[in-house]
Amino acid sequence: MKTLEYSFQDWTITTTKSHILPSKCSCHEDIQCTVCRYSNELTLPSLPDMIFSDNILKIEHKDLKSGIFFNALNALKKVNDKQDDIKVAISKAWSRANVSASLEVTHEVSNPFDWTFTTDYQGTLFGDGLQIAPTDKSIDLNKLKEKETILFFDEIHLYEDELADHGCSSCTVKIRVMPSGFFVLHRLYLRVDEVLIRINDTRLYYERGNNSMIREYTSRESKTEDLTVPRVFWGNPNEIVNYLPVIVSKCDELIFS
Repeated sequence: MKTLEYSFQDWTITTTKSHILPSKCSCHEDIQCTVCRYSNELTLPSLPDMIFSDNILKIEHKDLKSGIFFNALNALKKVNDKQDDIKVAISKAWSRANVSASLEVTHEVSNPFDWTFTTDYQGTLFGDGLQIAPTDKSIDLNKLKEKETILFFDEIHLYEDELADHGCSSCTVKIRVMPSGFFVLHRLYLRVDEVLIRINDTRLYYERGNNSMIREYTSRESKTEDLTVPRVFWGNPNEIVNYLPVIVSKCDELIFS
């Protein structure tokens, strides 16, 4: 396990990276193992191929002991465990493209769920020293493009699944700290071959000297048949995100006091 800690003004930023969730229980006496904790706390019939169960990004206000963190467990808790909304679209698309329906058959289960592991996770808040308020403010992405010294950077993988070799679903979070503040991007990237591409982003921005953060959530999605950009872009989330229409967008302010 590797843990990094960085201090920035009133904030302590901690990242932890470790191995993939084991496949077998390792409980010892009355100490619950991570495998059993995931099994007990999640209601999904199946889990992603790779879960980085101990990986975490945590941002904590030093005095208020409040903040936000991102981890795989809470991201997976936001996955729909009751409905498989994408199945019909896949059946039609793969029928047109003459793609094997093995994945559809695999997930034709008695307990349907979102086997693409799509999550609208926006981080987990903790502590009593913060309030959430809707806001008209937005993150100035052009300002973030200005050249600044990177004081600290890290990228943390939360989970990933290859959808039985018919695409990819990955959940990551990364942070960069500059002299002017820090920026967090939590991203769910989904590509189902011959069907659709979806990206759910949570952006978090703190500007130096403020007592609040701006949090923006967007969901972008397009059927692959509607995309006009070369396929080479489809597997690059940083590129394809610019060509996906926004389906959902909302913004709030995390106020620390």
